[in-house]
Amino acid sequence: MQGLKRVSLSIQTGELITLIGANGAGKTTVLRTISGLQRPSNGTVEFLGQSIASLRPEEIVARGISHVPEGRRVFPGLTVLENLQIGAAPWYNGTGSLESELTKVYELFPRLKERSQQLAWSLSGGEQQMLAIGRALMARPKLLLLDEPSLGLSPVLVEQVFQTLKLINELGVTILIVEQNAFMALEIADRGYVIENGRIVLSEAAEALRNNPRVKTAYLGG
Repeated sequence: MQGLKRVSLSIQTGELITLIGANGAGKTTVLRTISGLQRPSNGTVEFLGQSIASLRPEEIVARGISHVPEGRRVFPGLTVLENLQIGAAPWYNGTGSLESELTKVYELFPRLKERSQQLAWSLSGGEQQMLAIGRALMARPKLLLLDEPSLGLSPVLVEQVFQTLKLINELGVTILIVEQNAFMALEIADRGYVIENGRIVLSEAAEALRNNPRVKTAYLGG
């Protein structure tokens, strides 16, 4: 896994930011460092004005950061509903109802409601990605981190997932997407960063990155 070298990036409340780069450039390491799965050897990670670099992953989730890892990693032996209920663990104390949060997820992903009693392993790849995102949303995040949400999906499903992410952002959730499909990511993002060999080498508005010759050649197919 690529080490980071003086990476500096910022995300403002309400933004949708994408981080693009080649395989092994350090994209996943950035997300894992923010969410507490890796500890920075130096520097700091701040969220809402407070350092979170020393917090455990579950404490970071409770602060309002949800991480959808590459590969979805749903719980295959649990139902769709049970996976979603687990997502609410950071705030749910066992009393009251989860219905309002489930309703929000089902409105975004009607397919999950239809399959609420199915085991997660029986879902298609696209449905599992919907479930992974829905489970993250059940934690009521202020910041949603997504690692390669389009990986392994058909072009039609990629379009659906990205449009849903745009809607989630419009509903008030700040989003950071790590994505190899740079074209789709820059289509919905406000700003973007380009990372190479563990370093941020470009930071511009998404439209400027789409039109940048270097980015076009390296990441947008010319």
